[in-house]
Amino acid sequence: MRDYKQTLNLPKTDFPMKGNLSQREPEMLKRWREMDLYGRIRNNTAGKPKFILHDGPPYANGEIHLGHALNKILKDIIIKSQALNGFDAPYVPGWDCHGLPIELQVEKKIGKAGHKVDAHTFRNACRDYAQKQVDSQRTDFIRLGVLGDWDKPYLTMDFKMEADIVRALGQMIGAGHLVKGFKPVHWCMDCGSALAEAEVEYEDKVSPQIDVRFRVVDLPELNRRFGTEGNRVTSILIWTTTPWTLPANQAVALHPDFDYVLVDDGEERLVLGKELLAAAMQRYGIENYEVIATVKGAVLEGLELQHPFNDRHVPVILGLYVTTETGTGAVHTAPGHGHDDYLVGHQYGLPVVSPVNGRGVFNPETPVVGGEHVNEANNHLIEVMRENGSLMQVDKLQHSYPHCWRHKSPIIFRATPQWFFSMDSHGLREMALKEIGKVKWIPEWGQRRIQGMVAERGDWCISRQRTWGVPIAVFTHMKTGELHPHTLELIEQIAQRIEAAGIDAWFDLDPVEILGDEHGQYEKVIDILDVWFDSGVTHATVLKRNPALAFPADIYLEGSDQHRGWFQSSLLTSVGINGVAPYRSVLTHGFTIDEKGMKMSKSRGNAIAPQKVIKTLGADMLRLWVAATDYRAEMSLSDEILKRTADAYRRIRNTARYLLANLNGFDPGQDMVEGSQLLELDKWILQQAMRLQGELIEAYNSYRFHLIYQKLHHFCVVTLSSLYLDIIKDRIYTMQADSRPRRSAQTAMYHIAEAFVRWLAPVLSFTADEIWHYLPGKRGGSVFLEQWYEGFPDISPWADADWQNIISVRDQVSKELERLRVAGKIGSALDAEVQIFCNGAVKSSLEKLEDELRFVFITSYADVAADVSRAVDAVASEVDNVWIKAVPSEYKKCVRCWHHRKEVGTDEEHPELCGRCVENVDGKGEHRHYA
Repeated sequence: MRDYKQTLNLPKTDFPMKGNLSQREPEMLKRWREMDLYGRIRNNTAGKPKFILHDGPPYANGEIHLGHALNKILKDIIIKSQALNGFDAPYVPGWDCHGLPIELQVEKKIGKAGHKVDAHTFRNACRDYAQKQVDSQRTDFIRLGVLGDWDKPYLTMDFKMEADIVRALGQMIGAGHLVKGFKPVHWCMDCGSALAEAEVEYEDKVSPQIDVRFRVVDLPELNRRFGTEGNRVTSILIWTTTPWTLPANQAVALHPDFDYVLVDDGEERLVLGKELLAAAMQRYGIENYEVIATVKGAVLEGLELQHPFNDRHVPVILGLYVTTETGTGAVHTAPGHGHDDYLVGHQYGLPVVSPVNGRGVFNPETPVVGGEHVNEANNHLIEVMRENGSLMQVDKLQHSYPHCWRHKSPIIFRATPQWFFSMDSHGLREMALKEIGKVKWIPEWGQRRIQGMVAERGDWCISRQRTWGVPIAVFTHMKTGELHPHTLELIEQIAQRIEAAGIDAWFDLDPVEILGDEHGQYEKVIDILDVWFDSGVTHATVLKRNPALAFPADIYLEGSDQHRGWFQSSLLTSVGINGVAPYRSVLTHGFTIDEKGMKMSKSRGNAIAPQKVIKTLGADMLRLWVAATDYRAEMSLSDEILKRTADAYRRIRNTARYLLANLNGFDPGQDMVEGSQLLELDKWILQQAMRLQGELIEAYNSYRFHLIYQKLHHFCVVTLSSLYLDIIKDRIYTMQADSRPRRSAQTAMYHIAEAFVRWLAPVLSFTADEIWHYLPGKRGGSVFLEQWYEGFPDISPWADADWQNIISVRDQVSKELERLRVAGKIGSALDAEVQIFCNGAVKSSLEKLEDELRFVFITSYADVAADVSRAVDAVASEVDNVWIKAVPSEYKKCVRCWHHRKEVGTDEEHPELCGRCVENVDGKGEHRHYA
């Protein structure tokens, strides 16, 4: 028996079957750095239209987690796809370097500023710590395959950027948005500082809930308003979960339009909201009571009440924020401890009293609870009110309560002198809401989310009483508190000093150096800026400063928590400074969760470290997971999901390897077949590839990356592997190496491979660049220096309907052949012969292939019969009016192509070969036209 293996064109490639990504990726990163890939991309796209994705700065503290990896990979996918679109799409990464978390880490090592070390030494230690964190995180981000200007990122602690942050503050001041006020703010007792809204998270907390009597001082006046008589002691009842705020109480608020009832229980009279009456009486255990009269809340305005334990009177006021959701319909009001309280107190001219210091301890002179911590004061006050009879009811309540996102501890509302950006004095809120409507929000619900937040938020407290941050570099008059009349000019002088020496230039500044003879009249503000201002003004300090970038950005991309964080701080400052939003579109992604739907966190022990995944599976596996998951919802990751991702990766890689292996010996410069000369099946697959490219580009441009994964995976597994490559295997293996039919298939595979490697590049960056260097023909140093493939030939394929008919019947034939195989009648499809009974359009489509229909079905014989009445032994298929008859072949098998043909054994020189194999081995070669 002669060995014909050497006459076959078997696939051959050095492209490895196994990815071994964890070993190969670092080698590719090294090569990218040595060739200055990012710099070459910039040179390659210089002068082209810009696409700007502005990087929201991660905080320079701690190792990166899965959320960081998700965020950076999404950004990298967008940047790389826009470069393929032909845009100059730079990526300038950045870090947020100031703020309390870094201070706390440094305090652990060297102590607090002003105690164990001086402030200057402390700030230097913070700067060194932040730089080390930046270096560590940068290494991990680069390992993800993210291309960017990593040698020159923006850091909010760079002297120039600190100076520009101060300049941005000056612009907000110039626009009239800065005000100083004694207002209640979120205050962390552990931080000892005010918190931004974005630094507050809500967790369940058990609090005391109490109902308290505020006794009416003037009973005749009360009777007059209710139209009643009697001298029984009467109280308006309030309900609160923060007893510690009662020392600062200045009023009791009622809703002007709600009904309030006067109730007599036989011992005393009570006033409370009508809608809450039944629930309240049940809470108090009072079964017998009588409603004497009902009035609107507005009728009781100005009525004087006795404070429950302090020797003073407080008025009844009216507030639209009062609800009937719970409580009594009467709200204890302390302007020093609540936002709504502050606003209504301002209307009534109530004093803003906040007797609690920054550590949550009452001032010594505070009656009853002086020197006590607020947590201790709760129980003390309850006992005092129980003894004096003002306590009506006490219980426990589990409810959602604001906590510090750093310390995870409950916060308080506390009025302190702070600097604010006014939302309404100069139209900041109105302008922001208008700009929100001009931005494209992805997903669309992002617009409603940020709109509601901006519409309802209070003034932005921008001052912090800490050490490590950009200063509010202004001077205020010692008597009036007003800003220096030349503040804007002074800010520029200060900014120039900070640009040269950093923020210490302000803290070390002797005012006489700038103010001269006026220095005795003004004092230097030593508060620092909220870090959200630092990152919020990067549209001014980065986009407008870096010549590679532009304002406004095409897109901001961050997690869904940034609607109240960076998206909002950027919007408010840009509107305040420029009058427009800093972005044209905003994309939001969800959080990472485990397989049980729980948010990943170190404390829960369910976090999957990206470093671990990279070390075992490679960064491309993480990148594929990111692309495969719909980022608009929460994104789940587990070992099982990673296993499925690895399986999908292998299919994609094997498809690429098969294309490369069968392009062995193909020189596109010499062997390419013109579009008009391609076989029909090759024209069809190229048409599918061209359509798919259009769909993928559209999906990249609309940021629907999960569709890209789905379409690519389907193309590899179904369109190519199960269909096209399965059909042409015979042609590329058995036909003469340089025959037109074989070169036609190679031409199609070459075009597909050239397009395919570009489709993969934004997602599977390492794998795509690896494939790039195995493709035949001359090419540039990296796939990332290319644009989408434009080398597809002009073709005129058969109508889609013909191929749809052919493929539909092929699927049915495959099912029938599988039935024969399971029954043990055949070993493979080539052991069978098929006869198709059909008519009409399906018959016409199948007959176009003539004798080559058998190659599409991968059977030894295939015949189309018009007379369906002869389909006696045929099986009805799922395609209308199509019957299939499949039987084992009676002919001998060709040892070279494995087809069973009646001519096997008729050639004396090659008795084991079929006729076409004889022609391919010793003749001029087989002819093919279609498949």
